[in-house]
Amino acid sequence: MVANKISRILVPLDGSDRAFAGLDEAVYIARQCGATITGLCCVPIYPPIPLIGVQSSYRDRIAKEAKKFMVKAKKVCAQNGVEFNDKIIFGVATLDIADFANKKNFDLVVIGHRGHTTAREIFLGSVANALLHKCKMPVLVVK
Repeated sequence: MVANKISRILVPLDGSDRAFAGLDEAVYIARQCGATITGLCCVPIYPPIPLIGVQSSYRDRIAKEAKKFMVKAKKVCAQNGVEFNDKIIFGVATLDIADFANKKNFDLVVIGHRGHTTAREIFLGSVANALLHKCKMPVLVVK
């Protein structure tokens, strides 16, 4: 049996240390396989409840922050000889990251557990848990 080659890795990023731990693991795998990495940030459509009514300024601020940590992620990949592409989408992370991964046919998703979320789940985190159940490809959760 021949194993499927990993050539395209998706790494959801939210700027947290845990997300960058996932990126580090993805870089390691990408170097072994000659794969490219796509960093994906899903900016929430709606702000947390106390900020209702300021959606556009909230989205703009979060999108600016996302661009900053995408630059950092690109630098990490470049220092390790790995091609990095960034993508920022607006949506619901627990739904739209898996949808993006499935539609774009990534070979692997690597995510750090428990990043920046308002409602943290006990073990994995809501986004990592959702990806495990909704992605058609393997998902690696990095502690």
